Amino acid sequence: MANITRTMTTMLTVREVSRLLHVHSNTLRRWSDQGVIKAYRIGPRGDRRFRPEDIAVLLLEESKGLPFGENESDSPKNSNKYAMSR
Repeated sequence: MANITRTMTTMLTVREVSRLLHVHSNTLRRWSDQGVIKAYRIGPRGDRRFRPEDIAVLLLEESKGLPFGENESDSPKNSNKYAMSR
């Protein structure tokens, strides 16, 4: 049980991650829904929590110049959105 408690205390909230990534909290929620970033749901309300390791990987990818979803057209899932419609 102590291991679960320790894991929960190291998880980051939506507010903390949105500040780290300099994005609006709604953007972070959208990325979570789209699968750009992995979120874990906790509690009866289903609050999102993020692992610091996942955020570090995301920041590392961004520092290498890989897009991680700054807007919908940058999202990996939507990268060919306009190419297919032409």
